[in-house]
Amino acid sequence: MDQPTHWQRIELTAFGGPGMLRVVEETTLPQPGPGQIRVRVLAAGTGFTDTIIRLGQYPGVKQKPPFTPGYDWFGVVDALGTGVTGLALGDAVADMPVIGGYTQYLCVDAARVQRCPAGLDPAEAVSMILSYTTAWQMLKRECRLQRGDWILVHAAGGAVGSALLDLAKHLGLRVIGTASAAKHPLLKRYGAEPIDYRSEDFVSRTLQISGGGVKAVFDTIGGANWSRSYRCLARGGTLVGFGALQAKDGTESIPSLLWGFAKLLALWKLLPDGKHSCFYNIQTRREAKPAEFHEDLGDLMQMLAADQLRPAVAERVPLAQAAEVHRRIDAAGIAGKVVLICE
Repeated sequence: MDQPTHWQRIELTAFGGPGMLRVVEETTLPQPGPGQIRVRVLAAGTGFTDTIIRLGQYPGVKQKPPFTPGYDWFGVVDALGTGVTGLALGDAVADMPVIGGYTQYLCVDAARVQRCPAGLDPAEAVSMILSYTTAWQMLKRECRLQRGDWILVHAAGGAVGSALLDLAKHLGLRVIGTASAAKHPLLKRYGAEPIDYRSEDFVSRTLQISGGGVKAVFDTIGGANWSRSYRCLARGGTLVGFGALQAKDGTESIPSLLWGFAKLLALWKLLPDGKHSCFYNIQTRREAKPAEFHEDLGDLMQMLAADQLRPAVAERVPLAQAAEVHRRIDAAGIAGKVVLICE
């Protein structure tokens, strides 16, 4: 294949709104160093976490702009640096660099990438990385669940929420999901019982539907909501907090969020009610347990290749439209996941 004479990446020029994202035209391909590969990126995921990074509010990113954002990517090996073994040109690979994914080409340490089955749809494959691995690890590594158990998923129409629905269906779990009414058709597609959080009391409805409480709640809303979610648990159930949407949009104060963390991580553990609570962060967990991350991502890619999963890819849009995608994420107007096509 002829090498391109120009290619694109997205650059965050300063922390702030979607207007801080701009398209940069490059004319020279990056060259892989020893132990590295160059990747031709086929698809980059987008989601709420990317908008947090754009605002400068993500604790796992210390780098200051300008830089290329993009939490995860899927592509093919385009060039090999010296000393690389076990990979060949054209192999499908994936990674979760936290930043750097909104690009058509990049270089990365070969040891860090996940080799993937051939023939995957790039938009579905990139969904497996941040969204599905987050969902899979929360379901399988943070909770003890059996077929037929009830779970509650907040923000069930989002990228991670819909991944939880798909995987829960695969595992034979029964699901209650909170979402705006416009996203209820997506929830029903996965067999979930929808609750409109804007007009219904999710605590009473969850207790009613589940017959007394659920075995797990997955809550990305924030500290005040965690207290209500805890009331939805049956004895022996687990509350997993994994985000704070209301702190980001300004509807929850920092003191309220900190009080929520105090209860989630310490105070509730002192109660003799048989319930459990924890906070999950995929980046922290990957750095602490990289082998488990690769095992889980590899399993998910194999499940996708076997046609066992149905990712809710809302749209595939060109890389250059990243800023517009961020505007839509900020407005909570996307059901599922929008993927940037980088080819």
